[in-house]
Formats: sequence, C-alpha cells, structure tokens
Amino acid sequence: MRTIAFRQALREALQEEMRRDEKVFLMGEEVAQYNGAYKVSQGMLDEFGPRRVIDTPIAELGFAAIAVGAAMNNTRPVVEFMTWNFAVLALDQILNHAAKTLSMSGGQFGCPIVFRGPNGSAGQLGAQHSQAFESWYANIPGLKVISVSNPYDAKGLLKSAIRDENPVVFMESEVMYGDEAEVPEEEYLIPIGKADIKRQGSDVTIVSFNKMMKVALGAAEELAKEGIEAEVIDLRTIRPLDWATIIESVKKTNRLVIVEEQWPFGSVSSEIAYRVQKDAFDYLDAPVKRITAADTNMHYAGNLVAAALPSVERTVKLVKDVMYMKK
Repeated sequence: MRTIAFRQALREALQEEMRRDEKVFLMGEEVAQYNGAYKVSQGMLDEFGPRRVIDTPIAELGFAAIAVGAAMNNTRPVVEFMTWNFAVLALDQILNHAAKTLSMSGGQFGCPIVFRGPNGSAGQLGAQHSQAFESWYANIPGLKVISVSNPYDAKGLLKSAIRDENPVVFMESEVMYGDEAEVPEEEYLIPIGKADIKRQGSDVTIVSFNKMMKVALGAAEELAKEGIEAEVIDLRTIRPLDWATIIESVKKTNRLVIVEEQWPFGSVSSEIAYRVQKDAFDYLDAPVKRITAADTNMHYAGNLVAAALPSVERTVKLVKDVMYMKK
C-alpha cells in the first residue's frame, strides 16, 4: 500500500468522484488557476476544465448561494472554503437554505452538496482565524457533519459525502494537509456516521476527532508507559454521531475522557457527556472528564496559543484523575 499526503487523499477523492459523475464540480477561492490555497485541487483545472473547477470571488455568501442553487437543480457541488472561519459569512446559505431545502419543499427539492475546508487553530493566526465549528453545524437539523483526522479517513469519507443526498459539512485542518499515511490505490468508501477505534484499551476511553486525535493518541502512548491502556475512539462523523461505539467502550472501560478543540459551552463533549450519563451511568466508575479549548478568544502569542489548546500533558492528567491516581 502506498503512502500519500492528506491533501493528495482529498484530491484523489475529488478526482475519482468527478470522473465517475459529470454532475460533480468544485468551486471556491483559488481552487483553479492557483491549484488551491492548500494545493488540494492541484492539476484539476487541467483535467476537468473551467466549467467544473471554478474560481470564485472572495464572497463566501455569494458563491455558497450559487452552489446551493446548483445543488437544487440536479448537480453535486463541492464548495471549498479557504477556512471555516470565513464560512461564517455563508452561514445563512448553509443553515437557512442547504439544510432546510428538503423539508421546506416537502421533499420536492434535495440539496446534495459538500462544504469543505480547514477548521480550527493553525498556529499564530489570531482570534478571527482560529475557531473550531463542529458543534455549531452539528446543531443544525438537515446537515451531516464530518471531521477527519488522517488521509485514509479523509478520502473514504469525502467520497461518501459527495455521493450523499444530504448537505454535508466536511472539516479538515491546515496543519494536517502535509500528514502522510497509507491509503489504498483501489477505490473504497467509509460510511458516514461510523466512529473508528484507533487504539484498543481496557482502562479508560478517550474520545476525540480531527487534529485533536494526535493529542488523544499521544496521551495514550504516554499512559501505556505507566501501565494504563486507553481505548481511543475517533468520532470521524459528528452528526450523525456513533453513540453505540462510545457507549460500548465505556461499558468496557468504565471511564471517559473527551478531547476537543472547541469552546466548552454547548460543545460536542457536552453532548457526549450528557448521553453517556443517560445511557451508561451505571457503568461509570468516575465522572466524565473533558478537555477543550480555553473559554476565550484565541490570542496571537505562541505561548498563549499553546496554553489555550488541549495538550498531551493535560490529557494525561485528566486520565489519571478519572483513574484516581496520585499525581
């Protein structure tokens, strides 16, 4: 099996689906002439031409609206946002049109569209370019929300998202586009709504997604040195969320720590904590713990960025808390 970068995995998913279905097209800022802000669409203009790889103005609300209209008229747009921070400008189209079209039309109009791009902090980018939005979009009925952590999952889930009949929000990370991993050359799809157990364990369950999986897996490696075997679950899909995998893991380990990059109030971890206490309370040997981004706007200074985000060290400490171990 060959090893490829995250951006190449996304590119292959787009290319394969565009070759398979002429209704699929890509649009967004700099996706064509510049080969993509993160080079995900490199070479695609040459292959598919300007009618299917379309550069847009710097106007997220405008081109998101065009894409939603196209999706309502028997095409399958993939919209690339340079960052989900900029997509806040397009939220009206995603929330009030893409997500509501099917139900408001009584099933007469669907909206098979994918909105994708990097999400969360990417270093010293300041408060307006460092936000994570999974919980925002997961609060919207009618949307599916995917947040991937590695090239293999990214390719398989993007292909599934493009084929899905519903609008899909697909979240990546600027700091992962160069990550490499094994990806099959043959075609494969990963089902939307199915989490993946990245590491088996018996002592505690750690749940995470997107680039925070690096923190979760790093913490698990450190804990293993002290004889603590953590089971690490990558959610992959935020809505619909794979409750069965989480609950069954908690029933086995009796402890849960959640790691996410979002603000704490009304977050993905909040919902998971509620559901676990509702459906697996009798299996818990300790309160559910979570580690999130700091409840504040992101600063620019590097030391403050590091302090605001989850870390391996803080995750290890939380696991030891639920294990009732002395520091």
